[in-house]
Amino acid sequence: MSVRAFITGLEGTAITPRERAFVRDAEPFGLILFKRNIADPQQVATLVDDFRDIAGDGAPVLIDQEGGRVQRMGPPHWPVYPAGAAYDALYRSDPAAGVRAAWLGARLIAADLDAVGITVDCLPLADVPVAGADSVIGDRAYGNTPEQVGRIATAVAAGLKAGGVLPVVKHIPGHGRAMADSHLRLPVVTASRADLQASDFAAFVPLAGETFGMTAHVVFTAFDPGFPATTSAIMINDVIRGFICFSGALMSDDVSMGALAGPVSERVSRCLSAGCDLVLHCNGNFAEMQEVAASTPELGGEALSRATGALRSRRPPEPFDAAAARAELSELVSRRAGAATG
Repeated sequence: MSVRAFITGLEGTAITPRERAFVRDAEPFGLILFKRNIADPQQVATLVDDFRDIAGDGAPVLIDQEGGRVQRMGPPHWPVYPAGAAYDALYRSDPAAGVRAAWLGARLIAADLDAVGITVDCLPLADVPVAGADSVIGDRAYGNTPEQVGRIATAVAAGLKAGGVLPVVKHIPGHGRAMADSHLRLPVVTASRADLQASDFAAFVPLAGETFGMTAHVVFTAFDPGFPATTSAIMINDVIRGFICFSGALMSDDVSMGALAGPVSERVSRCLSAGCDLVLHCNGNFAEMQEVAASTPELGGEALSRATGALRSRRPPEPFDAAAARAELSELVSRRAGAATG
């Protein structure tokens, strides 16, 4: 079965008749879920199964399940998980404990996702924030040095994979210096090449071999003042594929975000022309979904090889005692909280 090089959203908690026809005819590579698509475990599992009945058994289903304020599945049916800042704080006092907690949190998230058929998580972040940056990253970050961020992000990716869920490294090559929220407008970063390579880009290097990555809608004037990384062949070829050496399938961040300009069809074309393998469209707007599909070619060549290779790399969950892991994670995070107030 052929697929087109885009990942789609849906409007609600069930696939509507027109969405069912759309998925059948447009052949998206995969599906991404948001809170508007989530009610309870049985509903999510049914939605995922219904999508795969149309798109094929191997079609990936994605979600942003980080913990903290970016958690699409939450109470009362799923636990609240720590934000990245919790692992940062623990790491500062005990690096081994911080890494262990990050792995546990990701492994528990993977168990929740696997139970309802979700196979890809848009996590970890390897963004390195700086003072004064927009809060869109904020407490989602794992620290403010590339060494610490890279080490914790690697542990998160490993935890997800141990649970049978593929990670998506984001936001390559870095959103931490952005002084604007790319959901709303285009951030422009004026840092030097040397500073970017030593910090922002360096945090992604340990994750270069992961199977999926997501671009940043951020302009880096030292490399390409005209285009954000998502639509910049310079950034993708020289920085993401070059300096960072990222070898996995590269998807755009959501093309419906405010950082990108022009009609959706033009955004799609620019992403693919610049070197993205896949285009991500998230908002569930049916007219836009149709425009994306009409503008996206069949997935082929190296992009197809990377994307299908990523899916083939997924392994069944390893044996796991969720209750023991949850207790250990709680103890580690409580230790960090106690140290902070003591």
